[in-house]
Amino acid sequence: MSLDDQIVAKIELLIRRPVAQVFDAFVNPDVITKFWFNRTSGPLVADKSVTWYWDLYGASTTVRVLALELDRRICIEWDVDSDSRSRIEWTFEDRASDGTYVSIVNSGFDRDADDVIDRVVDSAGGFALVLAAAKAYLEHGVALNIVADRF
Repeated sequence: MSLDDQIVAKIELLIRRPVAQVFDAFVNPDVITKFWFNRTSGPLVADKSVTWYWDLYGASTTVRVLALELDRRICIEWDVDSDSRSRIEWTFEDRASDGTYVSIVNSGFDRDADDVIDRVVDSAGGFALVLAAAKAYLEHGVALNIVADRF
């Protein structure tokens, strides 16, 4: 295993909703656009690519779905059209009456040391906000606009 494989940003949070609802929130454009980006070219589907848009910032990224296991796991390649690709994997652990424990791991950073540190810190902060926003939306129906207000 190379050092690049060991450098990851890992973020985890319990969302007090059933696993099917939480999983759906990350693949369904009608839900994910309530707490993360404002539009997408489509839902996440195995072996397909979609583009996510943050129109407020004039930003977008194309992601390729590497794996999609219903109610268990999503794995994508992020920024597929750039030289700063990385891999993001969500896992969804069903905790029955307590809800769903969501883990996000961003890995595959392949740049120089200073850039890797910046990317890992940015990724950890960004995905922490995404999980917090998802939790607020799914548990309480509140759109925090936390991602939009970050910059």
